Amino acid sequence: MEAIANPRITCAYLNSYVGKNVIVVGKVTQLRGEEALIDADGNITAHLNREAHLLVGNGVQVIGKVNPDLSIKVLTSMDLGTGVDYNLANSVVEISHQHRSLFAYE
Repeated sequence: MEAIANPRITCAYLNSYVGKNVIVVGKVTQLRGEEALIDADGNITAHLNREAHLLVGNGVQVIGKVNPDLSIKVLTSMDLGTGVDYNLANSVVEISHQHRSLFAYE
């Protein structure tokens, strides 16, 4: 069986992953019904599923599919609370893209 991994991305990488599943870590800045605005080194609109229980100001990890409009359809989400180191999360994204051969993205 072939290894498959969902790449970790920030807002800057959205256009490279349209139609693919990704992992995003960011801060919830707004909740609007079934949508959330997530700051992941830029704003991302996330279309939430019924299982999502997010709070404004908390960190979140979402796994979802990037839509053509660069929003994300959330498949699963996890509230990370308030103690998230966003600089570290962004560094992990950058390192994983610099050293793609260490990650099964293809």
